[in-house]
Formats: sequence, structure tokens, C-alpha cells
Amino acid sequence: MDTLRPALFLDRDGVVNVDHGYVCERENFEWIAGASDCIRQFKARGWLIFIVTNQSGIARGLYTEAQMHTLHNWMLAELAQQDAQIDKLYFCPYHAEGEIARYRKDSFDRKPKPGMLLQAMAEYPVKREASFLIGDKQTDIDAAHAAGIGGFLFKSGNLADFAEWAFADFEQGAR
Repeated sequence: MDTLRPALFLDRDGVVNVDHGYVCERENFEWIAGASDCIRQFKARGWLIFIVTNQSGIARGLYTEAQMHTLHNWMLAELAQQDAQIDKLYFCPYHAEGEIARYRKDSFDRKPKPGMLLQAMAEYPVKREASFLIGDKQTDIDAAHAAGIGGFLFKSGNLADFAEWAFADFEQGAR
């Protein structure tokens, strides 16, 4: 059995990239300062790194799942070139009020529900009590708490600096 490891869960829009509203093309994608540094630093500690992202733009008919995959493949390749490896990216294309019938549903994976986080914990050897999430909305924090991990609300600035602060705070027992 694999040794349990702490995991850093990152929301996408507003944490890894600037939230310009339903970002689905690389032309609209803008990295948050310190995103790759954050991932690289936590990887160097031996942490698992996951991105967990609601992508209701698919259900709303604003872009396709294929367009999202194209963007995510580019994004992961760009990070890998900077030695910033993501273990897995989880996404939820569903929304209860979606325009596209196949994506119109209330999903356990859609944050604030913890489905994506729990799936990562089932697929990887995550040490839950040593793991936390960084998100930019209360729904992200609610999902983290529902999954039994810590959560930190990121509003702006350098993600690597914020993650180091969150790590130190978390290590001291704050959640």
C-alpha cells in the first residue's frame, strides 16, 4: 500500500488563473502570480496536488467539454514545463439550471459538495488530516470542510506566498 501523503487542493478560476468569467480558451487564460511556484514548492515537500474546479459553463452552453479539455491539457503542459506537476485535475460540468440537458443535474461533485475531493482521496493515498484546499469562494471552503480537510480563502496576491502562509497556519492547527 502507498504511504499516505498530504494533498493540496486548488480551485482553478480565481486561484490558479485569474477569473475572467467562464474561461475556456488560452487567449483568455491569465495565470495567477505564483501559481507554478506554489505547485512546485508543495511537490518538493512530497505533497499530492489536485485541481478541483466547477465548470458550469459547459452546462450553460458557453463552451464544450472538448474545449475545456483542450484548455486543461495546455494548462497542465505549461505547468509541467515549469516543473510544476499536477497529480490530477477534477472538474464538474454539471449545474442544476444548465441549458444543456445532459449536464443539467444537481451533482455531488459540484462544490460546495465534496465529491471531487472525495474522489481524489479514494484514488490517491491522501492523508486527510494533513491536507487542505485553497479556493476563492465560500463554496470551495464548504467543500473542503465537507470532505474533512482544511480550507483557506484566497482573494488576491501571490499564490505561492499565500500558500506558504496557509501551510504555516495549518501546521499550527488552524483550519
